Amino acid sequence: MKQPVAATSKDPTVVPRSVAVIMDGNGRWAQQAGFERIRGHERGTDAVRTTVTECARLGVQALTLYAFSEENWARPKREVALLMKLLQRFLVQERPTLMDNRVRLLHSGRRQRLDGKTLALLDETIATTAKNDGMLLNLAISYGGRQELVDAVQALARDVQAGRLRPDAIDAAAIAARLYQPTVPDPDLLIRTAGELRVSNFLLWQISYAEIWVTEVCWPEFGKQQLHAAFADFGRRTRKFGKVP
Repeated sequence: MKQPVAATSKDPTVVPRSVAVIMDGNGRWAQQAGFERIRGHERGTDAVRTTVTECARLGVQALTLYAFSEENWARPKREVALLMKLLQRFLVQERPTLMDNRVRLLHSGRRQRLDGKTLALLDETIATTAKNDGMLLNLAISYGGRQELVDAVQALARDVQAGRLRPDAIDAAAIAARLYQPTVPDPDLLIRTAGELRVSNFLLWQISYAEIWVTEVCWPEFGKQQLHAAFADFGRRTRKFGKVP
């Protein structure tokens, strides 16, 4: 298993193998600036582009972004509709960025809740980038950590019922294999913006031993400076995984 590495021989920054981000504070940033909430989400796409390209440049293997949670469906219908249109635009406009940086797009979440147009554009972009050999970009859309575990358990139950799996053969590896994207490495580092100290139903299985880094900066203002600060702090951590170092 590949371990986190230094960015270059002259750069002490330790680059995590796998990074996850809770992109919080779009609406707060917009309201503080006197804009509608959707303006914050629009500005947040710039931060996504910056983060994706910089992580790819530094050599991150996998980046998982919490783009839209299962709970977000309960937001006002107008905001949800605007968010879906913004996602559709992102999936088309950012294809050159993904291709230029050899980024392969993946999706985690419940596909059945997405509308036809959004799902079609998502699948098109996934197919377009499928042969890229660089960083994995895993977009968590219509995603919930508890929902992912429910879906994994249901998949296990179907396999047991069909005789493909013995109940006593169910272990951690069997559960992990039935998560939405089992090939994406568990995050070494979880970043959360806007200062909130909670994980918000995100990657509950996968972040068991992730280092957590929180910044007061809202997502629309998150840039290279904050990303490098997170990586530098990660490099100073001692990761024990329950053992004595």
